[in-house]
Amino acid sequence: MQKRADIRKMTHVALCAVLIVVCSWITIPAAVPFTLQTFAVFTACALLGGKSGLCAVGLYMLLGAVGLPVFSGFGAGMGALLGPTGGYILGFAFTALSMWGVEARFGQGLPARVAGMALGLLLCYAFGTAWFMFVYARAGGPIGLGAALSMCVAPFLLPDCAKIALALFVSVRLKPLLAKK
Repeated sequence: MQKRADIRKMTHVALCAVLIVVCSWITIPAAVPFTLQTFAVFTACALLGGKSGLCAVGLYMLLGAVGLPVFSGFGAGMGALLGPTGGYILGFAFTALSMWGVEARFGQGLPARVAGMALGLLLCYAFGTAWFMFVYARAGGPIGLGAALSMCVAPFLLPDCAKIALALFVSVRLKPLLAKK
């Protein structure tokens, strides 16, 4: 029975990694286009729990690092991870870690999920923006925090809040189905 549970968990992790891949390819046009990657990361962690969600995010990043075109715009390789926006992809690990930490401390109730997602988004923004500023400074000169935030965070605040709401809705609906044997 334990073997069956392990295979089931690995299958769920792989499926959530695929969800992140597919959602990274979906671009919603706007003044600053955005993808559904964060929605998929939030959903994966809410469905699987923080620990397995972190495994799904790690698998997604590993697939991209070895050259499979899984990132936004079908990007791939270490160049994508080490480029200006790579910090946001790496920040997904902080999102999963924060959701895992909040879950471990406060359980898997709706308020804990909301708090974990909000904290995770803030950590992803912080790491990604710091990374962007570092890479941008090396390539084209220094950039101020205000300018980086206005380019990299401000346009995404409302869409990311909507993604959190959608991830909560989807995870509440799907989690019971994943628990069925």
